Amino acid sequence: MSKIDPTARVEDGAVIGEGTEIGPFCIIGRNARIGANCKLIGQVTIIGHTTIGDGCVISPFAVLGGAPQDLSYKGEPTTLEIGSGNVIREGTTMNVGTVKGGGKTRVGNDGYFMNNSHVGHDCMVGNNAIFATSATLGGHCEIGDAVYIGGLSAVHQFTRIGSYVMVGGLSGVRDDIIPYGLANGQYAVLESLNLIGMKRRKFTRQRLATVRAFYQRLFHASGTFAERLESVRPLESEDPAIAEILGFIGKGKRPLCLPTVEK
Repeated sequence: MSKIDPTARVEDGAVIGEGTEIGPFCIIGRNARIGANCKLIGQVTIIGHTTIGDGCVISPFAVLGGAPQDLSYKGEPTTLEIGSGNVIREGTTMNVGTVKGGGKTRVGNDGYFMNNSHVGHDCMVGNNAIFATSATLGGHCEIGDAVYIGGLSAVHQFTRIGSYVMVGGLSGVRDDIIPYGLANGQYAVLESLNLIGMKRRKFTRQRLATVRAFYQRLFHASGTFAERLESVRPLESEDPAIAEILGFIGKGKRPLCLPTVEK
């Protein structure tokens, strides 16, 4: 059975999963759906049309399912979907979507969202994400799997960050970051590949050498970026990571984060 503290307010219609604990002074709205074996430590607010998967741990003062911070929102029943196994620390906020943005904000599984981090409306966040303290997403961002965003960093609305990216602390991300990239700086630039992250994901020396050679040709060889991009397209078959990077670039509609101010 679920365990609900007598000081918590759970509105009629809310669904609480088996084994879930609702701590003191939590507020659970009528359209909330919370999975099994979750733990809301206390003073957590879950409102709006919000669904939370199994096994999540949510700390005090988190607010999940609040209205989008978008002037076009008029109270439509848009949604927030949070997967299983997430740790959501103190003061974190995640907003529901907007009609113009597809109506849904989605967060994957097994993420770790440190205190005061924020997921804006209509964002799509992959699995195993780590948001450090006060890491912030504007609306409509797309964040791949296993992305780390450093403390006090902000990602501009509509920006894409590929899988396995590391963004340094105190960074302002205005442009799309390729998968496996390492970006840093007040206005973030691409510093290198995220080699530590790649090694942790069991890239062999040969794979690392192959992807690094591709990276050097794409970002540091002579010629314009467009010319370099065309020259490396035949390398797509050499490694799945290269194919992923080229596919990511091909789908882009915004500027790409580059090692310099060159565009």
